[in-house]
Amino acid sequence: MTSAPASCVEGGQSVTVYVSAGSNVAPIESLLKALAGVRTSFPDVVVSPAYANTAVGFAGPDFINLALAFTTARSLAGVLEVLHAIEEDCGRGRTDPKWAPRRMDLDVLMYGDVVGAFPGATLPRPDFVRRAFMLGPLAEIAPDAVHPTLGVSMGQLWAEFDQGAHRLRRVELESGTG
Repeated sequence: MTSAPASCVEGGQSVTVYVSAGSNVAPIESLLKALAGVRTSFPDVVVSPAYANTAVGFAGPDFINLALAFTTARSLAGVLEVLHAIEEDCGRGRTDPKWAPRRMDLDVLMYGDVVGAFPGATLPRPDFVRRAFMLGPLAEIAPDAVHPTLGVSMGQLWAEFDQGAHRLRRVELESGTG
């Protein structure tokens, strides 16, 4: 577990980054656009299937969510800069309300085994193990990834999750992803 500032990856080494992507405003179009942007910056990205689920924290259209995993030598700040630019390219404003419909939401769930609060992110993201739409897709593409503070794999966390109370419905994206 690393608790040092994530301003850079030590020695230029690559780190695996796990991201949740979601949208409930033109979600398929928005996700496909975001995936194109992610693939441009992080060509080794692995994409989970996409799932529809009800909005959490507010009444609104269903979200479509998926998880991403990629390796990079970029700093956490550099990764966030790229992801924020992709969100903006998809039509999300940086000042949009937190609990409201949105065209794109890209959240870093884990940045290697880094732990701590940093500008723009708390790592690992504190709520992702309680959110089916984040944990389920992540467990699908990275079942053996270990949560840096819980010491438990994503596969085990998902197996122990109350999946019946948090239904996900698989959705096919036009690009064959999902």
